[in-house]
Amino acid sequence: MKKLYGLIFDVDGVIADTEAANARASVRVFADFLGLEGVVRKDFEAGLGRGAEEYVKAGARVHGIELTDEQIQKITQLRQEYFLKVLKEEPMPPFPGVLELMEKAMNRDDFRLAIATSGTHEKSRAVLEAAKIPYQKMVYIHGDYVKHKKPNPELFLLAAKGIDIEPANCVVIEDAPNGVEAAKNAGAKCIAVTNSTTAENLSHADLVCDSLEEIDLQTIINLIEQK
Repeated sequence: MKKLYGLIFDVDGVIADTEAANARASVRVFADFLGLEGVVRKDFEAGLGRGAEEYVKAGARVHGIELTDEQIQKITQLRQEYFLKVLKEEPMPPFPGVLELMEKAMNRDDFRLAIATSGTHEKSRAVLEAAKIPYQKMVYIHGDYVKHKKPNPELFLLAAKGIDIEPANCVVIEDAPNGVEAAKNAGAKCIAVTNSTTAENLSHADLVCDSLEEIDLQTIINLIEQK
């Protein structure tokens, strides 16, 4: 029986440049809801890849604010509304190399693909559709399915289970340190792409690249076969 390989894609910051839109929406919410000016994208970096609640809490802490549960709920809801509005007003093309890598894997009978994101179903589906990702042909695990956010491995364990491949035979593609840690905690290999942060911050990944244009299926197989 031919060996099967799993390829699992994060969404935000991997498939498309959602982090810029996330940050813009969040900065606007902080100004509108908290009256907080001077917030910048970098303020949210500690929350990258950990879901909406941790993302906004990270930005607030930079400015010495601890949000209440009620504030977090309202801010995350408003942030998603702003983000979806941005998505309607601006194009959201996929990053170079994303569709090409997916299509090559889908044309092979020894590869199975999954989407795995901490984002909500509504938000992540909007991104996938805007970027014209054929997610209907893949296993699709989103944040509404999981109780524990990254760096907990639950998301990627569910994705591996969904494609019926052991995590050790999967490669997760990530862009954030918390995502890299979650992939490694799941027992998978991880390729990190420097779309959202520096290579130094992603150094725990098995391979770091500047673009998925640098990655082919043989690279993925080689990573999995390394013991």
